[in-house]
Amino acid sequence: MSRPGTRVRAVRLRPRSLAALAAASAVGVVAFGWPFLAPPGSQLTAHAQDAPWLFAGLLVLLVAVVAATISESDLGPKAVAMLGVLAATGAALRPIGAGTAGIEPMFFLMVLSGRVLGPGFGFALGSVTMFASALLTGGVGPWLPFQMLSMGWFTMGAGLLPGAGRLRGRLELVLLAGYGFLAAFAYGTLMNLAGWPFLGAMASNISFDGDAPIAVNLAHFVAYCLATSLGWDLGRAVCTVVLTLVLGPAVLRALRRATRRAAFETAVTFDAPPG
Repeated sequence: MSRPGTRVRAVRLRPRSLAALAAASAVGVVAFGWPFLAPPGSQLTAHAQDAPWLFAGLLVLLVAVVAATISESDLGPKAVAMLGVLAATGAALRPIGAGTAGIEPMFFLMVLSGRVLGPGFGFALGSVTMFASALLTGGVGPWLPFQMLSMGWFTMGAGLLPGAGRLRGRLELVLLAGYGFLAAFAYGTLMNLAGWPFLGAMASNISFDGDAPIAVNLAHFVAYCLATSLGWDLGRAVCTVVLTLVLGPAVLRALRRATRRAAFETAVTFDAPPG
């Protein structure tokens, strides 16, 4: 049994897991940010309609490698069971309010779960939850790998917030609510980056132009975010803050109680039958 105030991690990231996660994240940064990283008129910008598909396929492999590496290093049976329960709950929460002003209650559960169970578990949970919810809602497409990586980062970030073993009460709720608010906008911005190059010439004043300088494309992207997703992202952020402040104390207590009882850091052993 762990002492109060002691941080219990369902998954401890080992050097191999950290290396795989860092590599996947580096490729993910390129996959999201290539419109601003590639020189104007380059071969990559010339194939703007194909690049998202290429990166989507690459991210599928990288997220799978990270998940496999984490599970191989330190994802025991009790952590797998917890991962399955939370991923199923998150996947079931996502359709609630779908299509209604960005009301997505799944996000607050990801924040609280990452906070209690740590960054390694958080990355695995975010990725698996988004994959399961896509299967549940029929939202499988080239955007799914980007969603999985973004949600993995989102949930992992909650596990990296300071004061995990000491900070409790109202201050912790304010910290988590503030993180959820900012991360909800960050998630929406990342997903805009994933879809924006597909826009092509349908709306020239906000679309990606492979021959334009970075400043012009950045202005187009900001206009695209304001025109298409600002209201949705604001709804997601406000929903996350409200649910964190209202339901956060009860959910945090339940998660911490389940974590203590699971005793993730205690190895599972089986006694030999008598005789």
